[in-house]
Amino acid sequence: MDDNDLAVRVTGLQKRYGEKRAVDGLDLAVARGEIVAVLGPNGAGKTTTVEILEGYRRRDAGDVRVLGEDPQTAGRAWRSRIGIVLQTSNDLAEATVSELVHHFARYYPAPRDPDEVIDAVGLREKARTRTRQLSGGQRRRLDVALGIVGRPELLFLDEPTTGFDPEARHAFWDLIAGLRDGGTTIVLTTHYLDEAEHLADRVAVVRSGRVVAVDTPADLGGRSARRAVVRWTEGGTHRQEQTDSPTALVTALATRIGGPSGEVPGLQVLRPTLEDVYLGLIADDGTVAGTPAPALVTTEAVR
Repeated sequence: MDDNDLAVRVTGLQKRYGEKRAVDGLDLAVARGEIVAVLGPNGAGKTTTVEILEGYRRRDAGDVRVLGEDPQTAGRAWRSRIGIVLQTSNDLAEATVSELVHHFARYYPAPRDPDEVIDAVGLREKARTRTRQLSGGQRRRLDVALGIVGRPELLFLDEPTTGFDPEARHAFWDLIAGLRDGGTTIVLTTHYLDEAEHLADRVAVVRSGRVVAVDTPADLGGRSARRAVVRWTEGGTHRQEQTDSPTALVTALATRIGGPSGEVPGLQVLRPTLEDVYLGLIADDGTVAGTPAPALVTTEAVR
């Protein structure tokens, strides 16, 4: 991919804290206009990596380009092109939503209209409410408003829905998807695999300071990791077979043992979930199990 098509390009990134290598030769590319979710266990290096991309932390080695510039040396004009939504924030609790968004808009050379931003994040009815009186979900929407009021080309979201109830999470997902549809590139860190699967165009899994896999949520871990397991009962015996063509196998079973109704006794089609693949990728040996464990599979009814 041409560098002009990339919002982020990282090659051989390294960061050390004493004897510990927090980031150890990490490579990552993020195309303009896509959402990339960065996943990894605590201590994997994802937070350090994102802080380097944001210009908050200096690297020890490697090449980093964010919107075409090195964050380590980029100036104020570059900073006005990015938006950052931290995991927690407690700024100006006595200010109202409207006051905060208008205040932050003055930091940027060409901000969005603050009132339009308040509408866009669904806080019109809370515009005159003090920040300390907002619910967790409303506060997170305000954080996003502050992150996008400067018209960022690239938005960093750090654990954006931690502590949300299910309804608030889904509403927030709609908001983020709308930003992407409007052309904003988004780098998202999250511990929620369903969030990554719902929002991300691609998922990057970080382990021991390196990206060990990057792909769409549906294809992460390679084709072999996504193979289906078909289980059925035949002649009183429980049987199973791993296959790339579950529909063909089920059709053959229905013909062979389904009888007049075509029903196959004990039929299940099991596919590895994103959780299966992720847990395999962050395991010590980095392998992906070929057969899903019963406790971690998605069962699909087949008719």
